[in-house]
Amino acid sequence: MNPVDIGKAYDQITHLWQSEKFNLLNGIEPHKKAVSFVKTTGTALDIGCGCTGRFIDLLLAEGFTPEGVDISAKKISLAQKKHPELTFYHKDICTWAIPRKYDFITAWDSLWHIPLNEQRRVLTKIVESLNKGGVFIFSFGGTDEPDDHTDSFMGPEVYYSTLGTSGFLSVLMELGCICKHLEFDQHPEFHAYIIVQKA
Repeated sequence: MNPVDIGKAYDQITHLWQSEKFNLLNGIEPHKKAVSFVKTTGTALDIGCGCTGRFIDLLLAEGFTPEGVDISAKKISLAQKKHPELTFYHKDICTWAIPRKYDFITAWDSLWHIPLNEQRRVLTKIVESLNKGGVFIFSFGGTDEPDDHTDSFMGPEVYYSTLGTSGFLSVLMELGCICKHLEFDQHPEFHAYIIVQKA
């Protein structure tokens, strides 16, 4: 299942994020923690930004100039309507040439949809797009080993992949990142997130 298919799947279920039942606080505390490590509140990028704007709002409040990218055309359209003054990209992070360097990058509940064999290359591209001292936070499937699978929990079939906890840590250390925080925030589920800083 390629990222374009993922985008089409999310186009079908955008209403789930627009519902009053959606928890807009999801991921906010981890992002506040990540922002606390930032030395320069300049440019920021939200990968898989979706349509709620909750991380964009947080970054704006913290003094960043944020941009967003998402594979879902519908989510990008809604994001642009919410923040018409900001730049949003309807792109596939696997093939997109990231246009600039950023002081802060987030990829919350998004990178786990890219093909397993693309994880290392995409992580490398993201880290290369960080300024020195820049901070990167992303969530992932905190398994012990690499894994990929599909499920239809939200409706349409969606693909997930992970390098596993040790796999992600190994790649990020190879790329010259310093781990600032790692947490399984929905235990006993395998949902985990990591905050790293570019040395």
